[in-house]
Amino acid sequence: MSDGRIFREAWIASVLKHFPGEPKSGYVTPWEDTPAWEREAAATVCEQVRQFLELSAGHAARLSREQKGRFVATCWTAQMYKHFENPKPGYVADWPDLPEWQQETDADIFEAIEQTA
Repeated sequence: MSDGRIFREAWIASVLKHFPGEPKSGYVTPWEDTPAWEREAAATVCEQVRQFLELSAGHAARLSREQKGRFVATCWTAQMYKHFENPKPGYVADWPDLPEWQQETDADIFEAIEQTA
C-alpha cells in the first residue's frame, strides 16, 4: 500500500471514529477520488513520519499521543502552505485550535504509520 493511501485510510477510519455526528463527505472520500494535491500531501506527511521514526532509531514511538498528533498536524500545515497560496484558516490552525476529533485523528495517523514502519 502506498504511503499516501496509508495516511488517507488512517484519516478516514479515525474521522469515522472521532468525528461528532456525520462527517463531511470530503472527509471520507476514498483514495481513488481524492484530489491529486491531497494525495501528494498525504504521501509526503507519511514519509515525514517514517523518516522521523527512522532518524530517531524508533524512539519517536515513545512520544505521547499528543506529541505524535502535533507532529502530523505540523507536517500537514506545511503541506497546506505548499499547495495553497492562501489556505483556509482551518487548514493551517495551530494544535490548540484544532477540534478534539482532529487532534485524535492526527495521533491515530501517526500510530498507523508507525505500525507499518
